[in-house]
Amino acid sequence: MQKSAEAAGPAGDTPGQGNEKGCPEFRERLYASWWTWPLPVIGAVLMAAQVHMGYPGVRAWLPYVVLVPLAIAIPLWLGRTRVEVRDGELWAGEAHLPLRFVEDVEVVPGRDKRRTLGPDLDPAAYVLHRAWVPTSVRVWLDDPDDPTPYWIVSTRRPEKLAAALGHPTA
Repeated sequence: MQKSAEAAGPAGDTPGQGNEKGCPEFRERLYASWWTWPLPVIGAVLMAAQVHMGYPGVRAWLPYVVLVPLAIAIPLWLGRTRVEVRDGELWAGEAHLPLRFVEDVEVVPGRDKRRTLGPDLDPAAYVLHRAWVPTSVRVWLDDPDDPTPYWIVSTRRPEKLAAALGHPTA
């Protein structure tokens, strides 16, 4: 595996350090894609309609009041995950990794994602995978005290994340 040369951040900062205001070099929220929204809402309306046909009065409208907001809340909840590089650390969801332990960063295109998460996956790796995000990065670690060999993190902008980690891709 080749090590990439370190590059300066957007304002001439060192990679992963953020700017003088403490703003992150990279921030992304892994929102659920548009195609994850219609099916739960349609399913909730159909389930509520089933109850509506069988019960008169308040009981007829109660499933609409409960199920439709729930069907909207689930994709919102799924899209709460953030990936950030700030304060010298990579934050992937609730997990964080100091950038001094990043040895190399590999962009995993969509065509290679299945193999990377399947037969080539090390069981000790940390994985933050979202199925609706087509690309990801594999962050190789250099920490003798950590049994985790690498992290796989879903991101829609893998080249920018690699650059923020100090390993720009060619």
